[in-house]
Amino acid sequence: MAFPDSRELCREHPMHSVIMCVHKVWKAFIHLVNMAKSLISGWFILKSDSEPSYSSQIIFSQEVSEKIDKAVKEGNLLNVIHVVSDIMQRMCGYQVRIAVTGDSGNGMSSFINALRLIGHEEEDSAPTGVVRTTQKPACYSSSSLSNVDLWDLPGTGVTAQSMENYLEEMEFDKYDLIIIIASEQFSSNHVKLAKAMQRMRKRFYVVWTKLDRDLGTSAHSEPQLMQSIQESIRENLQKEGMKVPPIFLVSSFEPSSHDFPKLRDTLKKDLSSIRYADSLEILSEICDKSIDRKAFSLKEGVPTNHLETPVSRMCDAADLEESLATYQKSFGVDDWSLQQVAQRTGTLEMGYRAMQFQDLHKMDWRLRLMMCFPVIMFLKGLAFPLWYGLWNSVVRGFRHRRLRIVIELVARDTKIFLRRVLKDRTLSP
Repeated sequence: MAFPDSRELCREHPMHSVIMCVHKVWKAFIHLVNMAKSLISGWFILKSDSEPSYSSQIIFSQEVSEKIDKAVKEGNLLNVIHVVSDIMQRMCGYQVRIAVTGDSGNGMSSFINALRLIGHEEEDSAPTGVVRTTQKPACYSSSSLSNVDLWDLPGTGVTAQSMENYLEEMEFDKYDLIIIIASEQFSSNHVKLAKAMQRMRKRFYVVWTKLDRDLGTSAHSEPQLMQSIQESIRENLQKEGMKVPPIFLVSSFEPSSHDFPKLRDTLKKDLSSIRYADSLEILSEICDKSIDRKAFSLKEGVPTNHLETPVSRMCDAADLEESLATYQKSFGVDDWSLQQVAQRTGTLEMGYRAMQFQDLHKMDWRLRLMMCFPVIMFLKGLAFPLWYGLWNSVVRGFRHRRLRIVIELVARDTKIFLRRVLKDRTLSP
């Protein structure tokens, strides 16, 4: 920030000591703002990074990004909503890819047949047997799971010499959901697979098959045995510091018993999340990036001289209120624009409301500091005509910084509003 060099002032000037004092106070204030900003920004980054999310294989075209970017630049959020809504309506046809993996001999192919509700003897069933029957990935579909590809992968150790090679060969990146099959024991390979899926941020289940065999050889009751198996799997995963995924205990010969109904219910919910919630999150991130680009452009365009605004008004609340209204209109989140969005999208009952000026200082500690009474009085003193414009560059620099913060707040408010209206319009029952 430009600041008049006190050495250029006449040292015999009667106000020299006052000027030096003002100079030091202002430098201390700027240093405090920058230091606190870096600390709090780091805290927010750490906080956001800790939030769990799933990776997605859904990729939208460059044309989608360009349409959203154009609408955001124009401040036309209604067009943004229409673009996203049109895409979301087509997501019901998205082909979800599910990979079934595990140790060889764990019954992956039998499980796929049971999930498809077909017998092993049927023509299009996955081949099963006591020897390794799946040598390369095979894709199956089912009338009970529309728009879903079930991929039967070779078991660990069939094609690769190590787990790292297996993960690379099977290309787990291209699947939306992974089902890890286990039976008889939850081996180190199962743990490695689960760790890899969690590291890749994949949705995954652990499914224990051949429960009928376990029940036939165990002296425990079915509830006791199932609890024991679940606890064993959970302990093995927790030892590695993992978050425990959904665990299901089933028998491929009884596709309507044990945990099979619960597995189908969970799968149904996750298929919906993959198609809609995940897609909406990706589209919302595209919107966020467009809003960030617009905010950056506006901040770069904030003039440093502010010749159109008298210095005497730069410290007033009225100037800040006018700036807020200008940027809200630019982003399309002023009251009139929000009312139009609500009317055109049929969401009047949601009560969308623009950010109010009186709430502005509550949203950012920097504005709270810059709008506090001592700072305002200090700046008004600098803008006093007695100084003959000596400190005008300081006041203009203060306003420049304040306007950039307002742009950041309006951009953040735009992101929140857009995510809310898209969720209300797209994911509501």
